[in-house]
Amino acid sequence: QSCHRPAGQRASQEPGSGGLPEGVEYIPTRKKGKNPMKPVGVAWYSLYARTRLGYLFYQRQVKKARERYPHGHSVPQPYCFPGVKILPIPVLSNNYSYLVIDTGSGQAAVIDPSDPLAVQDAIEEEGVMLEAIFCTHKHWDHSGGNEALCQKHNSCRVYGSALDAIPQLTNAPCSRHSPLADREKVSVGCLTFEALATPGHTVGHMVYVLDGAPFGSPPCLFSGDLLFLAGCGRPFEGSPETMLASLDVAMGLGEDTLLWPGHEYALECLTFASLLEMDNSALEQKLQWAVQQRQEKRSTCPSTLGEEQTYNPFLRTHRLELQEALGLWQGVGEDPDAFRARVLKEVRRRKDLYQAT
Repeated sequence: QSCHRPAGQRASQEPGSGGLPEGVEYIPTRKKGKNPMKPVGVAWYSLYARTRLGYLFYQRQVKKARERYPHGHSVPQPYCFPGVKILPIPVLSNNYSYLVIDTGSGQAAVIDPSDPLAVQDAIEEEGVMLEAIFCTHKHWDHSGGNEALCQKHNSCRVYGSALDAIPQLTNAPCSRHSPLADREKVSVGCLTFEALATPGHTVGHMVYVLDGAPFGSPPCLFSGDLLFLAGCGRPFEGSPETMLASLDVAMGLGEDTLLWPGHEYALECLTFASLLEMDNSALEQKLQWAVQQRQEKRSTCPSTLGEEQTYNPFLRTHRLELQEALGLWQGVGEDPDAFRARVLKEVRRRKDLYQAT
C-alpha cells in the first residue's frame, strides 16, 4: 500500500433528488452496516455498556461484519510522514482502529482495537511490534480486542481512563494496565501521545493526540466517539455543557490538526448538516467529495479541525447562521457558553431525530 500525505478538499433536503454533481449517485448510509447505538434507549444502553449482554452483542457484530466485509468496510489508505506511518484499519460495519508506527524502531501503538483479527493482520503485514493499546472509551466496539491482543503481545500495555470500565485496564495485572490522567503523555518508540479527558459520550472518554512536530507533520487527533467528520458522539453519560467543554478542548489543538475519527459516518453527518445550513458552500463541496469517496468505498478520513469548523454543526454553535437556522437567540444576560450548550443540545436533538427516520 502506498502512503499519501493528507490533502485539503449543498445538498437539497432530499439528498437523492438533487444537489449532487452530475453522474454521482447518492448512497444512503442506512443501507450500510447499522450502528447498534441508534436508536437507543436508556435501558438498552445500560445493558450494552454495563453487562455481558453487551459483549455478546459485540461478538455478534464482529461475526456479521467479518462475513459481510471480509476486506473491511472501506479501502484503507496509509498516511506517512518521515518516521511515522498511520494505518486506518476498517473494522465492524463502520468503525476505525488505527495502527500508528514508529518506522525507525518498528514499535507501534493501536487506537481502539475493535476486531483483534483485523488488527493482528495489519501488525503482521507491517512487521511491527505492538507496544501499546490506547482506548478512547469502554464501549465494546472500541475496546473489544484488548484482551486477545494482550495475550498475543506480551509487552503490550493498555492505556485509558480509570473512570471507564475498559477491558484489560481496570481488571488487568498491575504490570500491564496503565490508567491515564488528563494531559498525561506516553511514549512508544519516538512517538509521543498526549491523553486528553473529553467526557460526555462516556464519563471516562479520552482522546489521544500524536505530537507531529518531530516528524514535520501536524498534530494527529484520534477522537474516538467525541468527534466525527461533520458530527460528534451522543452524550450518553454527560450533559450538553459537558460535551461542549470537551469539544472545545479538541478545538484548542489548532486548525491544522488532522482528525482521525472512530467511525465512518461522513455521508450521514454531512447530509444532516446540509439540512441545517443549505447555503454553506464548504459543506456542499465536502458532501460532494464524500459521496465520491464512498462510491469507491474509500475512507473519508482524515479531515482537519480547520475544515471541521466550516461545516460541522457541532463545532459551529457560536455561528449566527446556525443559530438562526435553529430558531435560537441568546437571551438577555445569558452566558455565552450556556447559550452555545443550548444550541448544541438542539443540534443533537435534531440529529437524533434524523437518525431515527
